Amino acid sequence: MAILLQTELDHFANPVDVMEQIAISHDWPFERSASDELTLSVGGAWCDYHVSLSWRDDLESLHLACAFDFKASHVRLPETYRLMAMINEQLWLGHFDFWKEDGMMLYRHGLLLAGAETQPAQCQALLSTALDACERYYQAFQFVLWAGKSPEDALAATMLEVQGSA
Repeated sequence: MAILLQTELDHFANPVDVMEQIAISHDWPFERSASDELTLSVGGAWCDYHVSLSWRDDLESLHLACAFDFKASHVRLPETYRLMAMINEQLWLGHFDFWKEDGMMLYRHGLLLAGAETQPAQCQALLSTALDACERYYQAFQFVLWAGKSPEDALAATMLEVQGSA
């Protein structure tokens, strides 16, 4: 999912400000609960993604958590964890987590900006990486959960790259 930035973003120092401007430029609904927190909703091909961003000034790090609708049954939980481990082995950036207490599947990633001035391209890449990973693997989680597929079969089915359109 390509995200285009406007050149006017160059003057923001707080990465959450940059993310807010990205949300505004795409007309994504968002809420700014504090100067260092932002939540936004992004419509994807398979579902809506709920993105939470938090800036830790003491760590100079921006944390992103991208959640999507996923209700795992206890019966399929071992297969879900196995699939998650297989996917995480393939990811260069970020990882998927399943929060059992909340029944929430999410992609998480932290961007360390220690000593660096925030660049809009860094924020763009963080958000794009998260949304791309969720779009790419959403169906694999659904295949395991609802179609009863093995993690190996679900992952193989989602790794096929479609050429063209019908």
